Amino acid sequence: MNPFLGVFFHWLGGLASGSFYVPYKGVKKWAWEVYWLVGGFFSWIICPVILASLLTNDLFGVLRQQTMSTLWWTYFFGAMWGFGGLTFGLTMRYLGMSLGMGVALGYCAAFGTLLPPIFKTFIPTIPVAETIGQIASTTPGKVTLFGVFVCLVGIVVAALAGLTKEKEMPEAEKKKAIAEFNFTKGILVATFSGIMSACFSFALTAGNPIGEASRAAGTNVIWSGLPKLVVVLLGGFTTNFVWCSFLNLKNRTGYQYFSSTLRNSPPGRSQESSGGGQSRNPKPETRNQNVPMLNNYFFSALAGTTWYFQFFFYTMGETQMGKFGFASWTLHMASIIIFSTMWGWIFHEWKGSSKKAHSLIASGIVMLILSTVVIGYGTWLKSQIVGQ
Repeated sequence: MNPFLGVFFHWLGGLASGSFYVPYKGVKKWAWEVYWLVGGFFSWIICPVILASLLTNDLFGVLRQQTMSTLWWTYFFGAMWGFGGLTFGLTMRYLGMSLGMGVALGYCAAFGTLLPPIFKTFIPTIPVAETIGQIASTTPGKVTLFGVFVCLVGIVVAALAGLTKEKEMPEAEKKKAIAEFNFTKGILVATFSGIMSACFSFALTAGNPIGEASRAAGTNVIWSGLPKLVVVLLGGFTTNFVWCSFLNLKNRTGYQYFSSTLRNSPPGRSQESSGGGQSRNPKPETRNQNVPMLNNYFFSALAGTTWYFQFFFYTMGETQMGKFGFASWTLHMASIIIFSTMWGWIFHEWKGSSKKAHSLIASGIVMLILSTVVIGYGTWLKSQIVGQ
């Protein structure tokens, strides 16, 4: 075990997660559902299977020996997380990277702590966590819940920053950095995305028997978390595939996977995307245009592969944390918030907004990071009591 190496891996994972949406900015003239599913195919199917097959022993043998309960809960929570991943891209479209990721991941950190015990309260057979009552009855539990409170306050402050930006900046100025900036839609989507994305943390917990079986099969401990990602991400793929396929049919965009020519959009629907899914309505005379198919597939594949590496490094870091394993999820959330905020500043998403808006978003981000530290400290206190 090497906790310092584990921290390094977690920060690499945060860098990957905080950066994955950047390549989508190179996608042109594709509908959101098209490039999201292409990127997702690399995220949820290709990368997990290939890397787990190359780096672990007897991947499919390990999966076959699991109980149906283990496979089901790992897959189920992965599918629930899929709803969060599905709407995560919409959060970036409406709020931008710094505010969007800050709010969505703030919820994710908070509900990643709260949802497992809520589920446990009503469904005792779920293999995760304690009930809410059990958590609130102990000092570590109270510290953890205080961290959740700080997180929610940070979300409110970040939301106020977005509201301030929306009120004080001219519409044209907002659209320069975020073509579809919409504070109300963005907050609603970010809330849903953050809550559902939290399911990933206990999908990984439900899949722990898979990692143990992989180690028993001779896999190096550092790679032993990769097989469970295959099951978790299969659940995420299912949700996203169904929804994107529905949108392909509804919006008549399925042809875009194969056609190098952009067809006329159905009434009220734009099929052109620029800046990572930020749609705009092309002029009628320019609707039929050549589509850069190779570039679109390349950037979508790059985005999807980058996204997968967040959890590739997460599982590596988790194996190195030893008694500090409680900090894995909070380290992951904090690093993503930091790197996504960095990208937001690089892309001038807050350029032209007032000092008040800048101060609010900076304060909100600091509080979100602080909340992950408090939540981690509460979990550490619990680990100390358990270890006595």
